[in-house]
Amino acid sequence: MEVIERVSALRAIVTALRCSGKRIGFVPTMGALHEGHLQLLRASARENDITICSVFVNPTQFNNASDYKLYPRTLEQDISLLQTVGCDYLFAPSAEEVYPQQSVLQFSFGALEAVMEGEHRPGHFNGVAIVVSKLFHIVQPHKAYFGQKDLQQVAIVRQLVQTLSFDLELVCYHTVREADGLAMSSRNKRLTATQRQHATQLYKALQMAAADLKHKAIPDIKAEVAAYLGQVDELQLEYFEIVDAYTLQPVTDVQAQEEVAICIAAFVGEVRLIDNMIVNLNEI
Repeated sequence: MEVIERVSALRAIVTALRCSGKRIGFVPTMGALHEGHLQLLRASARENDITICSVFVNPTQFNNASDYKLYPRTLEQDISLLQTVGCDYLFAPSAEEVYPQQSVLQFSFGALEAVMEGEHRPGHFNGVAIVVSKLFHIVQPHKAYFGQKDLQQVAIVRQLVQTLSFDLELVCYHTVREADGLAMSSRNKRLTATQRQHATQLYKALQMAAADLKHKAIPDIKAEVAAYLGQVDELQLEYFEIVDAYTLQPVTDVQAQEEVAICIAAFVGEVRLIDNMIVNLNEI
């Protein structure tokens, strides 16, 4: 595997690969890799001739300077993991390389960014859209791989691809979980052992809500989840929403839906975690 830090160097490699007819798979990450990332990388290695992974902690998508500073950075460990899953190139640029000048571009995703993550993290999806657009232009992948844990981000990127006519296929894989149900996340590395145990309650809350979807009204489900999580030490619920699985807009009557997404965000200590579950109402 070759590690590349310069945009110009990667562009030259990508141009040569595409001219020779190679299909490129791309997995964009912010590093601190875990099994969820590795699942995407293995899929790319199976489905493409060449796999490129990026590790870049993107400053423009953090609306909290402390969160950006504390985000785990484990590049040497990441390189070791990437070498085991068929990754051909790692793109690990500096912030100055990706942003040679300050970006003033503004994206708007309408109703999609007015809920959940967009509502609670103003400017977050603009930063995501800018860096993803840059990476897609640099890497020119045939397929790009994302994880369901960041469900709203996937929806944002899907809209970006459609609106700007990026010539690529967006692939989304299910969330990978620990044995106790906790969604794998780079942020989990920041949890203490006790906080790590408390964090498992997020998935239990999703399971509890899913089991009640056909039997209770949405306001009652949300109230029960809030009460349940309110008993957990060091856990502060930020939002809990039941939304259309595709538009991610809140629903008031699940009986009119085929699929819904149950989405949650909470602070465990100072670490913000998100999770979700997609439920097919015809199967429960």
